[in-house]
Amino acid sequence: MRHVANEKTKLLNRLRRLRGQISAIERAVETDEECAGVLQQATSCRGALDGFIAEVIEDHIREHMVGERTTPADPRTAAAEELIDIVHQYLKR
Repeated sequence: MRHVANEKTKLLNRLRRLRGQISAIERAVETDEECAGVLQQATSCRGALDGFIAEVIEDHIREHMVGERTTPADPRTAAAEELIDIVHQYLKR
């Protein structure tokens, strides 16, 4: 994942938050918390993971599918932006 080096800190911070969320879910299960609370924590974790996945996909599209040689007028740029929007919409369901 060398292409995400400039986004590495942001991605690592997301993963650390995810680790914290998963630990909170584990503690909630261990202490027999209510199902509703555990489900809320789990869905929050899922949303955070989806956000991480969307960022990695976006970086991949920009780096490997479009690249630095394209211009804003290049049709591939518009297609890539449309694909990125679709991925973000899909993962935010």
